[in-house]
Amino acid sequence: MELIMEKFNTDYEKYQRAKKQVNEIKGFYTHFAIYILVMGFLIFINLKYSPEYLWFLWTMLGWGIGVASHAMKVFNWFPFLGKDWEQRKIKQFMDEEKNKPKYE
Repeated sequence: MELIMEKFNTDYEKYQRAKKQVNEIKGFYTHFAIYILVMGFLIFINLKYSPEYLWFLWTMLGWGIGVASHAMKVFNWFPFLGKDWEQRKIKQFMDEEKNKPKYE
């Protein structure tokens, strides 16, 4: 009976993690769609009323950095501080502590 409960808990935890990931991806796509719509509107306004200075580029760049960092977080594109990085560091420090001489 305990084995069945453990499997159920493990499956439920996997489901919760997957559901959280799907919600994060959905949030990113919403953010990206709003970015595209708003930027299209701002480009139109800029080119219609003041085409001599392309100020929309500053907004596109600033907000684009935010969208890119959101994508990096959601799709785990951080090469150095990814999801496994924290666990690897904890294991490394625990191993170092275990291998340290007791009387230093």
